[in-house]
Amino acid sequence: MSTEERLIDLEIRLSRQDDLVDTLNTQVYRQQKKIDELEALCTAMAKRLRELAVTAAQRQPVLDERPPHY
Repeated sequence: MSTEERLIDLEIRLSRQDDLVDTLNTQVYRQQKKIDELEALCTAMAKRLRELAVTAAQRQPVLDERPPHY
């Protein structure tokens, strides 16, 4: 293999690696964006559950209430 052929082969490999790195970078960016969205959703859900727990704790329990069918 001549020096020129080796150089061409190396340039092709480098080009493929650059493309792969760009593809992987895009994928990592999308995954991080999705992770951020899911973390925000979990935080909002946890906040809502805490609010519901406080609301439920503040309610007075209904004792001996007749069911609506009586």
